[in-house]
Amino acid sequence: MTLPAATRPLQVLVLGGDGIGPEVTAQALRVLRHMQAKHGLALDIEEQPYGNATWRATGHLMPAATHAAVERADAVLFGAADSLDRAGMPAEERARGSLLTLRRRLGLFANLRPVRTERALDEVSPFKPRTLACVDLVFVRELSGGVYYGEPRGIERDADGRRRGINTHIYDEDQIIRAARFAFALARGRRGVLTSVDKANVMEAGALWRQVVTALHHDEFRDVKLDHMLADTCGLMLNRDPKRFDVILTDNLFGDVLSDAAAGLAGSLGMLPSGSLSAPRPDGRRRALYEPVHGSAPDIAGKGVANPLAAILSVALLLRWSAGAEKVAREVEAAVTAALDAGARCADIALPGEAVLGTAGMGDAVLARL
Repeated sequence: MTLPAATRPLQVLVLGGDGIGPEVTAQALRVLRHMQAKHGLALDIEEQPYGNATWRATGHLMPAATHAAVERADAVLFGAADSLDRAGMPAEERARGSLLTLRRRLGLFANLRPVRTERALDEVSPFKPRTLACVDLVFVRELSGGVYYGEPRGIERDADGRRRGINTHIYDEDQIIRAARFAFALARGRRGVLTSVDKANVMEAGALWRQVVTALHHDEFRDVKLDHMLADTCGLMLNRDPKRFDVILTDNLFGDVLSDAAAGLAGSLGMLPSGSLSAPRPDGRRRALYEPVHGSAPDIAGKGVANPLAAILSVALLLRWSAGAEKVAREVEAAVTAALDAGARCADIALPGEAVLGTAGMGDAVLARL
């Protein structure tokens, strides 16, 4: 599913971010620039500072030049954010430059998290090869609502001085319809099966979720097979029978947790890309942010050992969804598969005793196949 090409170059902003983010993003950017040159892609790529190191150097998590670049950007290639390392940062600065704020500024509502198994990594996964064979699913995580944005929220003290944390899980039907319509359309272009995941048995917002998705299916998408599944059951079935899934639609929290749990199927979080999309604008383009699913991994930051494949596969999503270059996206994905088939491994996807590549070495291995 691709978008029509626009007449002006695609504005791509690169933000390395925190921890291993700059390291893996550097390899993804190498691939993006290579494909731009090879295929003559109309991309205008700029890099700007962002993250905790930027705050320590400038006093701003996202400096003014970066804020301006965000406003210009059609697509952001993002590394990682380490929100746990911001204890000394003023609350206003944390909020102004947070990843949640960035998603809101870009109007992102649909988070795509594809999970596809590579046969070369069967022995790395904790699952049996027969469970892994032909797994090709994608999560559509609603990204604008739910417990991450709901109010009230915070930590407060009650009358007896005891602290309590408050987060509010809230959805309106417009948010649900928008995400569900996107997911149904995506499923229609794949195998035609949508699994909608909720906790309708114990959560009122989950009950509304199920009602709205059911009504939309009846009105607009009867040609797509719809299954409803509770979130805990979905977690179990991802372990027992992942091949049954095509498109999984779920809310912000469950989508975050379940898609991370599904990394075991792919062998590592270092193999999972993601793309977050806005509604189409008048020129037909969606604003978007592409990033690996893994976090900033501060324990290995700066060591040059992080796996860049999730970031490189995020470039494939950028090429597909923002540049409208489906064949080029598939070329990148095929190069990743070819590198793995040839034995290229980073530490997170290597068996004991296997030779491992560093971050740049894995970038070299993919580029060699391109």
